[in-house]
Amino acid sequence: MTEIKIREITYLEAVREAMSQEMRQNEDVFILGEDIGVYGGAFGVTRGMIEEFGPERVRNTPISEAAIAGGAVGAALTGMRPILELQFSDFITIAMDQLVNQAAKTRYMFGGKGKVPMVVRTPAGSGTGAAAQHSQSLEAWMAHIPGLKVVQPSNAYDAKGLLKAAMDDDNPVIFYEHKLLYRTQCNVPEEQYSIPLGKADIKREGKDVTIVATAIMVHKTLEAATELEKEGIDVEIIDPRTIVPLDEEAIIESVKKTGRLIVVHEAVKRGGFGGEIASMIAESEAFDYLDSPIKRLGGLAVPIPYNPTLEKAVVPQVPDIIEAVKETVRFK
Repeated sequence: MTEIKIREITYLEAVREAMSQEMRQNEDVFILGEDIGVYGGAFGVTRGMIEEFGPERVRNTPISEAAIAGGAVGAALTGMRPILELQFSDFITIAMDQLVNQAAKTRYMFGGKGKVPMVVRTPAGSGTGAAAQHSQSLEAWMAHIPGLKVVQPSNAYDAKGLLKAAMDDDNPVIFYEHKLLYRTQCNVPEEQYSIPLGKADIKREGKDVTIVATAIMVHKTLEAATELEKEGIDVEIIDPRTIVPLDEEAIIESVKKTGRLIVVHEAVKRGGFGGEIASMIAESEAFDYLDSPIKRLGGLAVPIPYNPTLEKAVVPQVPDIIEAVKETVRFK
């Protein structure tokens, strides 16, 4: 029996390891993006990879997200499996035509004869003082587009397993990596493994209220749950891990158990994915189990400020989550 080697590594290292392992076993996989070669990418995720795989498979590109995405779509259509790195997820707006009108549609328009197996890896979220044009959370925008899959891993273990699944998928996948999670650590098997897209994880079991949280908010919600436990409130935390496809069954079953639902995400609340989850519950059998109105916590509808105090104030924090849970539990 083969022994499984588990070490504690960072989220960043887990992403790099997933790509390296895939590239060693499949010569069709390559990475392209700005400064991903010798420099190692904006956050150092690809550092050292050009030494192992060379400039043909770790390809520096011009500063043009539209060109990078277009190149990836073309490569995918001709049988390659590109991994595209965008330095900041905000810049995905520049690549929208290639992603929305080409990558997401081609497989459908050609009856499945043309497939686009590509992964767009990109750092998202606030908390680094990078201000309005480098700190957004635009996942709801991507989730709205038929043909795109959207992944938001919250820890290193999930990041490695989900990235493996994304690289194996024959459809374009948007893979959001929160900047504040890159240095976080957890136990990760050294061996290659895959986590299916569309399979949620219960990060904490509880009986009083369900919180569906994504990315960095999973950690803030876990911290809030620890505080609430001291007051006798037992929180269940569901991490969807992928919002497209969404594990609706896991959320519905949790709400049927607890009778209460709060959705927490960093993206702006207005038009955010939390509204989709709330609507899904309202249209499901879980609605009859609700003992209180559904709550959503999301970012304020303002650009992310540069000032660190204001930056923190515009996205949900642990005290906000604690107060929302107490209000929900108190509802009669």
